[in-house]
Amino acid sequence: MIPKFFDCGRYRFPTLIHGKNTRARPLVMGILNVTPDSFSDGGQFSALDAALSRAEQMIEEGVDIIDIGGESSRPGATPLSLEEELQRVIPLVYALRDCGRAISVDTYKPQVMREAILAGADMINDIHGFATQEARTIVADSDVACCIMHMQNSPMDMQREPHYENVVDEVSLFLRERSAQLMAAGLDAERICIDPGFGFGKNYEHNCQLMRSIAALEQQIGLPILIGVSRKSMIGQLTGKTVEHRMAGSLAAALYAATQGARIVRVHDVAETLDALKVWQTLSDCDTDKNV
Repeated sequence: MIPKFFDCGRYRFPTLIHGKNTRARPLVMGILNVTPDSFSDGGQFSALDAALSRAEQMIEEGVDIIDIGGESSRPGATPLSLEEELQRVIPLVYALRDCGRAISVDTYKPQVMREAILAGADMINDIHGFATQEARTIVADSDVACCIMHMQNSPMDMQREPHYENVVDEVSLFLRERSAQLMAAGLDAERICIDPGFGFGKNYEHNCQLMRSIAALEQQIGLPILIGVSRKSMIGQLTGKTVEHRMAGSLAAALYAATQGARIVRVHDVAETLDALKVWQTLSDCDTDKNV
């Protein structure tokens, strides 16, 4: 059973349907990349002032969690040095720590995790799924939430002919094992969410199979699922649109994920996603009323 709450540092979010007529909408995590080379918005917010301005805009739009990323994880990306990532990320975390929204940091480096937590982060979003004991110990010794993501190989080579015997079963097994390791390190289930890792070592068919299996994955693992497909190649393949024209497709994917039980959607277009979810939530509640 999914925990009733998602404990995210200083914030506690409901995750389930409350009462017979009220549906808890998925949390909206806004993407804030302070990188020059991310696939969608690389270079737009790499300066601190620009990043703060974008964060303020997302806050006005109603974002629940702001996810700060200092290193691009697009296919083919090369690793960033520890020093450069710290310089990009930590000043922004300090600047936003009292903004009234949960702050997530997208990193796999234990040293960045440690400094981000000290700076005021509420969540660590790790594309390597907390692979090392050092990473697990750092988050266990804090009160931050953790997002475990699945990735086959590394960003440099993850899209070179990814292969699975059964993508849903293999991703499920990985996420179950890593969540068990985090809980063994001392984290409560309420502090953990999971991400199937769309586009991270998956081809178009793998991504579609995983999207259709959100409810099954959540039932198997018993943790809230975060879905991140905003503007990704999967949306481009479905619509034939370039990155800058994938908003409508991304909104449709977010709504589909919501209908399947996703608890968090990670998006570029915060205001538009919240509008779409508001309509979905209201109409879903009306439908519930009729069936009572």
